[in-house]
Amino acid sequence: MNETAQNRRPDGPILAIESSCDETACAILAPNGTVLAQRVISQDGHADFGGVVPEIAARAHLALLPNLVRATLQDANIAPATLSFIAASTGPGLIGGLIVGSGFAKGLALALGIPFVAVNHVEAHALTARLPGIVPDGAPFPYLLLLVSGGHCQCIAVEGVGHYRKLGGTIDDAAGEAFDKVAKMLGLGWPGGPELEKLAREGNPKAISLPRPLWRREGCDFSFSGLKTAISQKLAPFGKEPLPRQFAADLAASFQQAVADVVTNRIEHALDMMPEAKLLVAAGGVAANTVLRAALEKTAAQRGLRFAAPPLRLCTDNAVMVGWAALETWREAAERNLLPINDNALRPRPRWPLEDMASRFEAEIPSA
Repeated sequence: MNETAQNRRPDGPILAIESSCDETACAILAPNGTVLAQRVISQDGHADFGGVVPEIAARAHLALLPNLVRATLQDANIAPATLSFIAASTGPGLIGGLIVGSGFAKGLALALGIPFVAVNHVEAHALTARLPGIVPDGAPFPYLLLLVSGGHCQCIAVEGVGHYRKLGGTIDDAAGEAFDKVAKMLGLGWPGGPELEKLAREGNPKAISLPRPLWRREGCDFSFSGLKTAISQKLAPFGKEPLPRQFAADLAASFQQAVADVVTNRIEHALDMMPEAKLLVAAGGVAANTVLRAALEKTAAQRGLRFAAPPLRLCTDNAVMVGWAALETWREAAERNLLPINDNALRPRPRWPLEDMASRFEAEIPSA
């Protein structure tokens, strides 16, 4: 960082908000990325519907955010007047929740007379590995990111703040969506991923033969719809009868292993497409799955790479990653003489491709 950029670091803590799906989250970070306080509320109004209901999620964010922000500030013993700027997820995600979270953040920033920084939710996941203490000796660019969650399954070359190349992605369901749907077929609760992993511990991952979609195909795209269909076919003979516990456990374990095998095979291809990578990072809610983590760690070791995955609390949606992405964006803007940032005019968007992020650093603004 040059001297000018160094002198234009935020001089106080920042507040970050995450509301892109069904997690209502707030965090306070110091200018160096140290987490001063964080809170996450996992909404409980969706279980009866077997998935996130956007309208319910948006209303819950609206009800929860004021007290959540107040409590997080109290946890950090921070007065609002000392904040340097406020950040919020502004896309991609469920538009209602994004409107609530970014609107709240913009209003608070305007009242305090400080900047608002819009954060791309996927970019926040991509940069989480660079948080202080996550990766020993840090996570320098470039690195390969596997983003696996309920809404995303992508291989991304992370080349710098704002600079990303999508190497491959899902052509149908995301991995997390497949976990949730298979869990529902097995009669498990929602969210399905953790429940399926718990049941799979009782089963044999080699007990039931299942397909490996796109196995050894060129590129690193993903497909899970065929695997879901195979599960439904295995269940068809039982009709509406209760599943034997051992059969259900074996099916869950076999499905989980099939997903891990497919993902690691795709990652091997992605690494062939990005030979300069020295680090493999897994992020997103499905990255919390222990079987998948172990498989990815083994693949990285076989390639002579380091492997990193955030702690479980930072794999799922959270505001810490939003605050860190905002700090990274602020520092990059300082390097390019583009401060101050103020994204008040940027509207929340349900789709916000990572490839668009470079544009915010293209035009240089003369120093004030």
